[in-house]
Amino acid sequence: MSDDFAEQFKQLTENSPFPWQRALYERFTKSVDAIPACCDIPTGLGKTSVIAIWLLARQVNPSLPRRLVYVVNRRTVVDQTTFEVERYRKLRPTLAVSTLRGQFADNREWSADPSREAVICGTVDMIGSRLLFSGYGVGYKGKPLHAGFLGQDSLIVHDEAHLEPAFQELLVAIQKEQREGRFPDRCPLRVMELSATSRSKGDVLKLTAADEADPVVSQRIHAKKNLYFHEVTNEKADLAAELIVRTLSHKDTGRAILVFVRLVDDLGKVVAKLPKDQTRQLTGTMRGYERDKLIDDPIFKRFLPKPETGDATVYLVCTSAGEVGVNISADHLVCDLSTFESMAQRFGRVNRFGVCDDTRIDILHPSKFDEKDKLSPARIRTLALLQSLNGNASPASLGSLDATARVEAFAPTPTILPTSDILFDAWSLTSIRDRMPGRPKVEPFLHGITDWEPPQTKIAWRQEVGEITGELLDEYPPEELLESYPLKPQELLTDRSDRIFKTLSNLKTESDFPIWIVDDDGRITVKSHSSVISGDKDDIAGLTLLLPVHAGGLEGGFLTGAAYSAATPYDVAVEWQDKAGPMRERRWSNEREDAHRTPKGMKPVKRVAFPDPADEDAKPIKVWYWYVRVLAADADSRSSKPYDLQLHLNDARDAATRIASGLSLDPELQKAVIFVAKYHDLGKERERWQHGIGNTDYPTSAAWAKSGKQSIRGERSSYRHEYGSTLDVQAQTEFDSFSGDMQDLILHLTAAHHGRGRPHFTADETLDDSHAAQATDELATETPRRFARLQRKYGRWGLAYLESLVRAADYEASRKVEEGAK
Repeated sequence: MSDDFAEQFKQLTENSPFPWQRALYERFTKSVDAIPACCDIPTGLGKTSVIAIWLLARQVNPSLPRRLVYVVNRRTVVDQTTFEVERYRKLRPTLAVSTLRGQFADNREWSADPSREAVICGTVDMIGSRLLFSGYGVGYKGKPLHAGFLGQDSLIVHDEAHLEPAFQELLVAIQKEQREGRFPDRCPLRVMELSATSRSKGDVLKLTAADEADPVVSQRIHAKKNLYFHEVTNEKADLAAELIVRTLSHKDTGRAILVFVRLVDDLGKVVAKLPKDQTRQLTGTMRGYERDKLIDDPIFKRFLPKPETGDATVYLVCTSAGEVGVNISADHLVCDLSTFESMAQRFGRVNRFGVCDDTRIDILHPSKFDEKDKLSPARIRTLALLQSLNGNASPASLGSLDATARVEAFAPTPTILPTSDILFDAWSLTSIRDRMPGRPKVEPFLHGITDWEPPQTKIAWRQEVGEITGELLDEYPPEELLESYPLKPQELLTDRSDRIFKTLSNLKTESDFPIWIVDDDGRITVKSHSSVISGDKDDIAGLTLLLPVHAGGLEGGFLTGAAYSAATPYDVAVEWQDKAGPMRERRWSNEREDAHRTPKGMKPVKRVAFPDPADEDAKPIKVWYWYVRVLAADADSRSSKPYDLQLHLNDARDAATRIASGLSLDPELQKAVIFVAKYHDLGKERERWQHGIGNTDYPTSAAWAKSGKQSIRGERSSYRHEYGSTLDVQAQTEFDSFSGDMQDLILHLTAAHHGRGRPHFTADETLDDSHAAQATDELATETPRRFARLQRKYGRWGLAYLESLVRAADYEASRKVEEGAK
């Protein structure tokens, strides 16, 4: 092994490589086919260094996938992987880093330039839904873009895969479909599982004798963790009290004490008895905004790998949210008994690096297990396995247990729904926005179906729910508002449907208020609070509820039913940000619109005018402007600056040339992508379209790509410029130089560059008075047929990827003028 790798690895990670990390680097540099199906590595040995290894290996083996997608379990609370990767970028500035959750949610670096190396970190829900063309919080225009960029030229690394067996099987099924299915993809993804307790039977990379001889590895896998067991006679009634006693036994130690509890109700009882100024809690029911702020909390910092010092004992009380993905290391652990895979994760969060010699783990277990609890058989087996360890819970000791016995002590495997080529076809039809027979929701395919976990509901707060009511809802449909400002993970709080229903029923409010109810397909029903609570808890299962700010109900990131407080940040939609600052901004204005200024680096995506109720012909009494950072805005959203059409087409052509030259595309494909970018917006050269964006002097003046106006008073028809462009592009002289197959692709890429044409345009969009009715009718008929042909040729994800290259060029051109590069 070259010393260059060791030196570069240490530069990136601040650690010398372990033997298993060297072995993985060798596999990565050898060939794409040498990527192992699984790395079975104990916790605390730097599994996230896979990202650094991939980055270094790509310097030697450029055929390695260009994007690494790091997937963490859905229960992860603070995605510290992103902060780790941010450090790598200091040495590799061209690396794009995005996370599909939390504070840095989708800063678009990963999709803005497909020729860049990129690391995307996300949860099972955020990555999985996007791979299935159904991205949560993504408008229909963006769904194929996300599917294409995640599903092509990507290495998907699934961390702690044994905790999400349904998702792991889904990834393997997609990988197989892309390689061996009816429509093989042009650049299939690769899947690699990371797990300390793998179920994988494929090509597995494990620790070797050389690893065990390494002094740092040896210290960590033999870390001292002393086990103590305590019986609880009545688990339901007495568990919380016993946990409190065991936890407070450490009160004078000045150490960091971790507490794990299976049930949220028990956690609340424990937290209530611990010193408030020394205690933090971490649960899956905590809103993302508050979860992400924990990383800067001084008490939470006491549990980090390089902890801050302090004299007082501190407590971190967690449900399963703290078991996975959070890089913490406590001095002692107190917990109840869960299933084996859960207990192994808990043990990995105490004395993680083997630096303590007195760590103790106190486990409280029932003297008699509830026969009705479907997890009881697995918990009984787990207790027997742990008691067989003779008080030694080190990673090496856990690893010495019989592999079959360990798996038998796992929580029951959920019912895993089989995928099929027909389902993949149905999910890829993203321009069909209504419910479609044969296109099921994707959530059960991500997590499987269990009969021991109750249904859940998400809840968030938005100012527009209380502001846009009555007749305004007709002018500003909620679906369009959420299209402009999609819900981001930091806004959402998730809990059991029955608990949310109970809290909503107990909210103390002086008057009724509206609730927007969002289903998985993004459709919104507006109901009153009174009508929701007069129903049943099952009516809100699996849905997302948006409350107005004045409804209150939020306290410290938890749904508590607390009365409204001006000090509580309910609506955190504009808290979506990256290191450069906010990605969104809202502004109210009572001044003349012409006096209003667009925030620097932003572009307008929505203008909401509130009419004067006494005079409908008068100017609005107030106007609400919504902006999005240029990088994150859709390419066809309003511009803050005027933009000449021909200039935009030239810029898009140049962007496509740069992007395509950095990719391993066939020359004919490169030529086709550049051609489409050069002519993709020809359909904007229509009087109806130009007048619709405010260019009322057209055709005597030049055509605009964008107007740069804050508000548009012209009326736009249902005409779609992509449809007109698809008709116009066929008249270009260069078009005839392409083969019939390439012409097919060109026409589809032109039609689909804003998410339509997958597979169709709606009936009212298939018009263009610049062309004969026969031509427009033929295009309407041929568009879905062409889509089907091209999916067979390039694969589902492969076609979406090619579409996304054109969209990336369009975005880059639009961004150029917005950022003042002209």
